[in-house]
Amino acid sequence: MNAILQQMTTRYPELIDCVPDIELGYELLYHAFHQGGKLLLCGNGGSAADCEHVVGELMKGFMSSRPLPALVSSQFEREFPGEGIALADRLQGALPAISLISHTALISAYANDVAPDMIFAQQVYGYGRPGDVLIAFSTSGNSLNVLRALQVARVQGLKTIGFTGSSGGKMKSLCDVTICAPWDKTPDIQERHLPIYHALCMMLEEAFFPS
Repeated sequence: MNAILQQMTTRYPELIDCVPDIELGYELLYHAFHQGGKLLLCGNGGSAADCEHVVGELMKGFMSSRPLPALVSSQFEREFPGEGIALADRLQGALPAISLISHTALISAYANDVAPDMIFAQQVYGYGRPGDVLIAFSTSGNSLNVLRALQVARVQGLKTIGFTGSSGGKMKSLCDVTICAPWDKTPDIQERHLPIYHALCMMLEEAFFPS
């Protein structure tokens, strides 16, 4: 077992049964980023906050500082002599991730003008490309706006990872990988989602930005 997952299961032994699905989710994400793809995320309420949290860990240094390669730094210096190196030094390596819950104007307009359950679906249609990944959070596995996004993702050729509770809900049949935290109540499920996505982010950072 990966050392990061070993640490996770030591602290959260109830997540041991989730490890095979976490590993599958990691493989989907690794392949997408390696091929130049991106990650989209959606969820409601506390799960919306989880979307933002994941983006924060992937788009900047998490457990490491992710300095830019020397070749990239030199390109900045060639373009902006005297300040390019300083500019590059204040940038960090990033894995492209977009939280769909952040677009207030679009969300409110689409909910008002078209259909509230189609907000995330529209964003997946607009942003998603074959080879990208959608992470969908729903503690029940039955959030309609999340299910609609997963349906569009399938048609668009995205890979999908669901974060949900013990039953999996309707989400389970729509996701390529479903990570089911072994709990039934929303706070308990969300509490276990956090160490899972932290582990995924650390594993990806270790793979793409080795120290």
